[in-house]
Amino acid sequence: MKGLAVSARLADRDFQVELEIPAGEVLAVLGPNGAGKSTLLDVIAGLVVPDEGRVRLDDRVLTDVAKGIAVPPHRRSVSLLAQDALLFPHLSVASNVAFGPRSRGMRGRAAMELAREWLRAVDAEEFANRSPGSLSGGQAQRVALARALAVHPRVLLLDEPMAALDVTAAPAMRALLRRVLREPAGGAEQSAALPDSRPTGAILITHDIIDAVTLADRVAVIEAGRLIESGPVATVLARPRSRFAARIAGVNLILGTAVSGGSAGLGAVTDGPVEVFGRAEDEWPLAGRAAAVFSPMAVAVHVEHPEGSPRNVFRVRIAELEDRGGLVRVRAVDGPGAVAGLAADLTPAAVAQLGVSPGMEVYFAVKATEVDVYPY
Repeated sequence: MKGLAVSARLADRDFQVELEIPAGEVLAVLGPNGAGKSTLLDVIAGLVVPDEGRVRLDDRVLTDVAKGIAVPPHRRSVSLLAQDALLFPHLSVASNVAFGPRSRGMRGRAAMELAREWLRAVDAEEFANRSPGSLSGGQAQRVALARALAVHPRVLLLDEPMAALDVTAAPAMRALLRRVLREPAGGAEQSAALPDSRPTGAILITHDIIDAVTLADRVAVIEAGRLIESGPVATVLARPRSRFAARIAGVNLILGTAVSGGSAGLGAVTDGPVEVFGRAEDEWPLAGRAAAVFSPMAVAVHVEHPEGSPRNVFRVRIAELEDRGGLVRVRAVDGPGAVAGLAADLTPAAVAQLGVSPGMEVYFAVKATEVDVYPY
């Protein structure tokens, strides 16, 4: 297979992950802090040698612990772009970008020409003669991207490159990355043409779902040093299999065992005393692992146990109220248990009328027709 294949175990970090990224694909890696996302990039970049494992890029073996192979980072055809630009403060912007090509044997004039070509491609040519200390965060990150691409990497590793940028610089950087990673050769009309030697694949570490939606083909979720789910972006967001992915996607998720829904087209997911009914579009395999997902906007909040139509009613304790731009998200206490962390979206008027507040016990109700259940 053309592309990147990684298998690595590090005992001291309790990390054990195996994944493949086909050539031409952008993979977004999601997960909570400390999950092992940066460890994955360090292993691929050659900054960390695992206790066991192997890294292969196309037909090149970059790491093979069993055979004692550990290609140095600068010979891997891999570039890493981190949150901080980390530009050399004693070099000009152009010299920063030319540093990589020069260190690989390119003559000075050719390296500077290539540097200006990449600076032009990332709309930063006007900064060529400036010092890194005179740049804003967004400008410095553009230069860092040009520097990462100037060495013609086969794979670009992006470790939350927008995390340190302000709200105006981040969208511009995201648009630039989309252009670099997704735009066909010769597709730019208003910006400088991109050099032909762009990376054929990328791994993007992010906490922002917008990054995954706009830049990635697939999503992988890592928790506690393990890969817990992966798949096309739309599939993972619509049918998550982990609480973290569900929270990123902005939906409620209950995991458990598939049981009968009692009528055609319905299935149920049970976890201990909690049972949730929903629409089952696929064949419903009883006793298998299953999930139920529903939008916070489909949840009604009651101070007293509701009577009548709602099929699914959950008693929860409110943890916090979040402003969601015209709506208030009422979130239940997180932690163990099937209904932990569930959320409901209410209007400010409804919040005031109900008098809900942190610490209060309420009932979340959602109709079965608003719930999707699926095996996994």
